[in-house]
Amino acid sequence: MSYFIDVILPLPLQKRFTYAVTKEEAGFLEEGMRVAVPFGKSKVYTAIAAKIHQNPPQVYDAKPINQILDRSPLVTKHQLKFWAWIASYYMCAEGDVLKAALPGAFLLESESIVQLIKDAEIDETQLKDEEYLVIEALQRQSSVKIQEVMKILDKKTVLPVLNALVEKGLVVLNQEIYEQYKPKKIRFVQLNPVYYNEAEMHQLLDDLEKAPKQKEALLSFFSIKAQHKKPLKVKELSEKSGVSAAIIKSLVKKKILEEYYEKTDRVTFKGESSEAGIQLSELQHKAFSEIKTGLQEQDVCLFHGITSSGKTEIYIKLIEKVIERGQQALYVLPEIALTTQLIERLRAYFGDKVLVYHSKYSVNERVEVYRHILEDSEKARIVIGARSSIFLPFVNLGLVVVDEEHETSFKQFDPAPRYHARDAAVVLANFFKAKTILGSATPSLESYFNAQHHKYALVELNRRYGNVLEPAIEIVDIKTKYKKKEMKGHFSDKMLAEIKETLNVGEQVILFQNRRGFSPVLECNTCGHSPQCPNCDVSLTYHSHNNQLRCHYCGYHIAMQKKCMACDSSEITTKGFGTEQIETELKSIFPDYKTARMDQDTTRGKYAYEKLITAFEQEEIDILIGTQMLTKGLDFRKVNLVGIMNADNLLNFPDFRAHERSFQLMLQVAGRAGRTKKRGKVLIQSYNPHHQIIQQVSMGDYAGMYKDQLEERYNYKYPPFYRLIRITLKCRDYSKTNEAADWLAIGMKNVFKENVLGPEFPPVARIRNEYYKNILLKIPQQQSLGKTKQVLQRIMESFKAIGTFRSVKVVINVDPI
Repeated sequence: MSYFIDVILPLPLQKRFTYAVTKEEAGFLEEGMRVAVPFGKSKVYTAIAAKIHQNPPQVYDAKPINQILDRSPLVTKHQLKFWAWIASYYMCAEGDVLKAALPGAFLLESESIVQLIKDAEIDETQLKDEEYLVIEALQRQSSVKIQEVMKILDKKTVLPVLNALVEKGLVVLNQEIYEQYKPKKIRFVQLNPVYYNEAEMHQLLDDLEKAPKQKEALLSFFSIKAQHKKPLKVKELSEKSGVSAAIIKSLVKKKILEEYYEKTDRVTFKGESSEAGIQLSELQHKAFSEIKTGLQEQDVCLFHGITSSGKTEIYIKLIEKVIERGQQALYVLPEIALTTQLIERLRAYFGDKVLVYHSKYSVNERVEVYRHILEDSEKARIVIGARSSIFLPFVNLGLVVVDEEHETSFKQFDPAPRYHARDAAVVLANFFKAKTILGSATPSLESYFNAQHHKYALVELNRRYGNVLEPAIEIVDIKTKYKKKEMKGHFSDKMLAEIKETLNVGEQVILFQNRRGFSPVLECNTCGHSPQCPNCDVSLTYHSHNNQLRCHYCGYHIAMQKKCMACDSSEITTKGFGTEQIETELKSIFPDYKTARMDQDTTRGKYAYEKLITAFEQEEIDILIGTQMLTKGLDFRKVNLVGIMNADNLLNFPDFRAHERSFQLMLQVAGRAGRTKKRGKVLIQSYNPHHQIIQQVSMGDYAGMYKDQLEERYNYKYPPFYRLIRITLKCRDYSKTNEAADWLAIGMKNVFKENVLGPEFPPVARIRNEYYKNILLKIPQQQSLGKTKQVLQRIMESFKAIGTFRSVKVVINVDPI
């Protein structure tokens, strides 16, 4: 009997591939194990065994696998089921999901290695110049990668040269697989057992009289060991004895000390759980009971609690109950910035049962977190993570908390799978028969609609913790202020007076401007020319800290221009403003106070968020200026004033969600003010103070905003009444993009009629020299989503069969945001 396995390859392939295995291999293999398989002419990939069977493939001969890489499954059956759902719902390949789900270290890459054949007789006179260079490199080191050969010869086509050397019997090409993950090891030292004898010890100390440093190191070793019996690290010995590592090394060489290594976790928690329990207020207790009751009837509960109402304490209580039952809990957050504060709070309650998982972690750190969860270890009772944490190998999931569920950061944009972590988390919990809590002060319209229609349970908490008053929100009409000449830079006199008053009483200020950089547009006053990015259809943004003009889409940058690039006029002005310009203005107005900025430019490092948040918490910073990173649930006790610099650029955005999003952003950033006893203040600067959304924000009227927006969505056929699929075509050839988009739109309109919108160029129609065009498909509630996707898939297959459109990339985005 023949045996076969279907595998998922880390490639965007629509189907699984079948490989042949022996009877013994089939007996050993389990679903979810990694296997190394040949694919294509010479590549070897790591694939996941998804099914073991005895049905040979019909179209091709099954190749044998190269090797089995695991002793036990690395991917659980729940994960395989979840991946299949994501691939089907979001219309992508399982290989895309595999790449997103597993840490890179598990997906071993194959690389061609060139090695010199031992005892090969090399006749240098018979070698061409390029062949001689390769042989010379191989004589110096045992093996060379093909990429290194390219560098040595300074050319890309090196295979003919290597093939010639293979034919001459001088080199061999191997496909090798490298295990990237290396456990972190710590170096310890111990005394050689020979010197346990007292006589030997005295002799040793006498012998070391001529090496005072070594003797000093040894005596330090004894005094440290006398204080505690723990293993002694080389680093600790070096620090406490004040001698260099070289001295310790010489003691090891003389076999006085012995070295040994121990594996350690990169992700560790130093400290103890300090808070024995949480005392919930009366209102919190009521909400907690309502959530428990709601979750008995429904699998999902929407928790609508206003900012600073104490939602986190309720989550902690719910997690506590799950851990008591011996299950795992997943706490999903939209932004890494939030994890810093939350980890501290959760570890204060749960000690070392909390693990963190997000993209700023190194590959090796992610591998360790992954293994702890797979082994269902005590360290992995609670997992806090950004959106990718939904792919972790949970074994016994009991609860999923999605905090700030309205956030757009939960949607993955590029590359595929373009999933929404909130929606996927609900499905994941369902696989485990677990419960889901979606929490927010400003829930998304879709979630609130589901709660109103009894698909989700709904619990509301509309009072702040400790009966602290909600901040007073005031709107400043900057159109009138400019006319009356009451503006200083981008600050109204009212805003400056409030900042001054807040700083004078020793409190902190947060200012929100949803645009980074110094100025978005540089314009010539003479001819009106504005420097544009050569690769994208956007103007360059001026950054003053490095005096550059930079494109925020592709990273292209040039030095700041002294003259107009079109007419040579020196009259150049900047229009608009970003966080950097506000920071510059504030430093000149309030030179005695410390100002800092929190945006993409200042938070690039691994610990950059942490440092900024800690500095602000410890009152080393008086004024913090930031983009929407600031809006995401951060808790600062001393902030009494929040200023929104310009509310209009949020509202005037070409998107059906613009008003909902503006309301959420403004109300969230307002929620950072006055979180302790004193009532906070929020100032919103706007050219259009009577705009309906701004008025609703000032009154905190979520119900009013929900009613208005729902009516508009119903009239114009948008979610939650219609489902959306956006298809984006991109290509470097402008006319080909247009032709392909027209062909695809006609194909779709033949089936879906008036529910197809477009093709249409997006607001930024060219990025990195590729032209973009969008087609939007609206799916009514009564229309089957599954059948719609099947028809769309068939149209896409016909489209891909057209040779002229081969260079056009197509991106399918289900439930775009």
